Amino acid sequence: MDSKNVFPKGFLWGAATASYQVEGGIYNCDWAQAAAEGKVPVCGDACDHYNRYQEDFDIAKSLGHNAHRFSVEWARIEPREGEFDTEAIEHYRTVLRALHERGIEPIVTLWHWTLPIWLYEGGGVERKDFSKLFARYASHVVAELSDLCTQFSTINEPGVFVTHGYLYGCRPPFKGVRILGIDIEKDYGEKTSARIGRFSHIVSFFRVQRNLIKAHNSAYDAIKEIAPFVQVSVVKHVRFFVGNWNPFNKLLAVVAQYFQSGHFLRGVVNKLDVIGLNYYKSTHFGGTEVFDMTDIGWKVTPWEIYDALKYLERYKKPILITEAGIADARDKDRAEYIRKQVAGVARALEEGVDVRGHFYWSLLDNYEWDDGFEMKFGLVEINYETQERTIRPSAYVYKDLIVHYSK
Repeated sequence: MDSKNVFPKGFLWGAATASYQVEGGIYNCDWAQAAAEGKVPVCGDACDHYNRYQEDFDIAKSLGHNAHRFSVEWARIEPREGEFDTEAIEHYRTVLRALHERGIEPIVTLWHWTLPIWLYEGGGVERKDFSKLFARYASHVVAELSDLCTQFSTINEPGVFVTHGYLYGCRPPFKGVRILGIDIEKDYGEKTSARIGRFSHIVSFFRVQRNLIKAHNSAYDAIKEIAPFVQVSVVKHVRFFVGNWNPFNKLLAVVAQYFQSGHFLRGVVNKLDVIGLNYYKSTHFGGTEVFDMTDIGWKVTPWEIYDALKYLERYKKPILITEAGIADARDKDRAEYIRKQVAGVARALEEGVDVRGHFYWSLLDNYEWDDGFEMKFGLVEINYETQERTIRPSAYVYKDLIVHYSK
């Protein structure tokens, strides 16, 4: 390992989870309804993290983590429009206290894609008043939790939410689009099921993009009004684009980068304290290099997290790496992936990029949305029949890196 420690004192090391993907027992949201209709895999009990969080946090602590990112579930907290569940809030307060007892700093994501069923059936993110509804929800949660948490992310991966739900049509609300008779391809390289998207779906796509920008900005203002001391971020998936020597490919990469990341960030940058980076893959226009592939079919390029960080540097905000990881059921590539990923972060730090933390995705194997439980991203393997937890060998490699760079 590099003996030169470029990681600043207080750097956050940990992993991430998301409520619907690990908690289990959530049946009043859009994804649960879609599963009941046979449109996506059933989540069910998932990892039963809602009941087993203390065991999972003990594992995180044993692996050297000093921070943990998780999301609260909107459908639990506001099960009916305008009615907030005090028991749900108290549960998440207990979760936060459990983290503090273990010396683990929490980062809370307010919305990680799932919508309460009342909101979904009432128009979802397309509603004209969505930004007001989201700001009301966000400010309520922060008011109740900010004595135990000072870092909140508003929205997880807004671009992925929009493209998968309103372009590819493979996730709620399943508004797929066809252009010139050709199905838009989803991120994983497969084709979506044959849906002829109407013009209204294209309109919805752009409407939802605008509504999410407005929702973040409204939530930021509402949060700062009641808790000006908290740090507010948005979590942006940055898919890094690079073109080869060909000027057309270089231009294509710049344009793709803008529409994938720049458009949204330009809309919210004045209402941000921190940028959350989720990094998983890159796209190369031109070139002949052949890359290894992850289980989910993404190129193995962990070192290019450096390029994603350098891209975000232009926004002049501190950066938290809120997710970065690999689907690797046999755990054969994860250790080296993490080493190269952390080396990429170290390189960015050496060049002055203000990175404050690194959260691997994910702490636990979990429900990976329309891929169900097939993909294994976790540092910890889950036996879904017995709920037994088994720490993978790669998790100890990550621990060694944390110990080394925390000296």
